[in-house]
Amino acid sequence: THVYGWRAEQAIEQARCEVAELIGADPREIVWTSGATEANNLALKGLACHGGRKAGHIVTSAIEHSAVLDVCRHLESRGFALSLVQPDRGGIVHPEAVASLLREDTFLVSVMHVNNELGTINDIAALGALCRSRGIAFHVDAAQSAGKLPIDLGELPVDLMSLSAHKMYGPKGAGALYVRRLPSLRLEAQTHGGGQERGMRSGTLATHQLVGMGEAARIARADMGEDAARIAGLRDTLWTALAGLDGIGQNGDVRRRLPGVLNLHFAGIEAESMMSAMKDVAVSSGSACASANVEPSRVLRAIGLGNEL
Repeated sequence: THVYGWRAEQAIEQARCEVAELIGADPREIVWTSGATEANNLALKGLACHGGRKAGHIVTSAIEHSAVLDVCRHLESRGFALSLVQPDRGGIVHPEAVASLLREDTFLVSVMHVNNELGTINDIAALGALCRSRGIAFHVDAAQSAGKLPIDLGELPVDLMSLSAHKMYGPKGAGALYVRRLPSLRLEAQTHGGGQERGMRSGTLATHQLVGMGEAARIARADMGEDAARIAGLRDTLWTALAGLDGIGQNGDVRRRLPGVLNLHFAGIEAESMMSAMKDVAVSSGSACASANVEPSRVLRAIGLGNEL
């Protein structure tokens, strides 16, 4: 009831419009969250639990981000059936492989748009068409692709899509979930309270975080093509300089990948020794979500690399 509140609301709704425009959605289909991890939880648990559902079959890939895979395993522990589709040796999840796992009670398929380690790009149009033809809800974790690849949810057969602000140079602690309106998709809220975000995600909205995400989305939409070409050039320059070294190779499909990802293996070199020799480079021996895990990457193992590599 005061001008300061109106201004804050206006800023948040403008940010919602910017995020919606980035992915070709209706602003009413954007639900604010604290990040892609919460968006994934809301999408998967919210759909699984809606209407008192206690059982059913879920399909996801063996190389999903832990924010999807761990949620699916949690649902499996609660009585849902779970199948993991294996990627090909390039790290691509194919519709045929997904189709082979579908059952009569399959109600949800979740496959990421871009793999966070390999940068490989899945054909979400084909995957979504498969799900749509079977009446199965299709969720896409687009944390790695939004703002970097064109996305038009007015055309793509996607029902739920998770987004992250900081993956497109916005602030940490902000994200969004796209929830298709027509025909409507209903989710069971995972956070209860004041009924914000049409009852799907209660809690006072973080105005500054969400405005930052909206501005990041606006800039990403404007600069996407130029950025992709520039970053692909940097990636190719790096690979050209390294390619002549002994024991080095690329992991994942080198044609269907995000410009900003170059996943390499170095035969016969201990990771810690190599890291200690690169003191001016920001480097770790695993992705951020696995930084405390000393085990070899499950993504690289899934595409056929041995533990040593």
